[in-house]
Amino acid sequence: MRGRYQPPMLRFALLFAFSSLLPAAEPITQVYKKVAGRELKLTIVNPPEWKAADQRPAMVFFHGGGWTGGAPTQFTQHGDYLATRGMVCIQVEYRLIEKGDKGPPVNCIADAKSAMRWVRSRAAELGIDPNRIGAGGGSAGGHLAAFVGMVEGLDDPLDDLKISPKANALALFNPVFDNGPDKGWGHSRVGERYKEFSPAHNITPDDPPAIVFLGAQDKLIPVAVVERFKANMEKAGVRCEAKFYEGQAHGFFNPGKGGKMEFYHDTLLETDKFLTSLGWLKGKPTLKKP
Repeated sequence: MRGRYQPPMLRFALLFAFSSLLPAAEPITQVYKKVAGRELKLTIVNPPEWKAADQRPAMVFFHGGGWTGGAPTQFTQHGDYLATRGMVCIQVEYRLIEKGDKGPPVNCIADAKSAMRWVRSRAAELGIDPNRIGAGGGSAGGHLAAFVGMVEGLDDPLDDLKISPKANALALFNPVFDNGPDKGWGHSRVGERYKEFSPAHNITPDDPPAIVFLGAQDKLIPVAVVERFKANMEKAGVRCEAKFYEGQAHGFFNPGKGGKMEFYHDTLLETDKFLTSLGWLKGKPTLKKP
């Protein structure tokens, strides 16, 4: 069974949400990297009527879990919907920080960059436009998505470094993209090296446009941190939208976990509008409110 367990009412709601759409293709699993005796995989969902000769936009999703847990299936429903809108959607398995390790997410970042390079290097066979590869993620996955879009370094030395891992757009769901000492999350792991790891401390004019979602009652990420990120992005001349949701805590956007379907719907709808404004999607959103 693909994805995590969905209670009957949630499955019904998701079926209703997608009822007017042609279904996305069945997922394809590929190994993108072999490291430390382990195969790391990604899951690809293609749009209806996909062809290898297409030049479609793509979205690469990274799951949350504090770099220590979580599963790649977190964004299954997001990917299924965006595939019906014409995108190739990919979910990435990456190495987690091992239990007892108090250090920074070096392997997580290296794998995220390897995954982006794998996708871009195979754009022709995947039916993807190599200049329209977005990155999305939640919490720690939002950090990884922001990192591959904004920060240089911490590459896997075995990667082909001539291939860019840089995302061309970002969709960030309560991301822990500020790891600095001023209310940033994850500072205890990165310490004084925070400028190496924190996307919020690596903002430059060539960063990709971004949309950020945050619950106003998120106990990990203060609203002020996202507001500061947005202001600094705009100061650098980079488009950044921020959407705040009153009364909502961390993880509020997940369908059936912590939040409500309405917030899953609303944040995905705003993602659709954002991607449409970039010219990546066409027409009106087809997502139906459950």
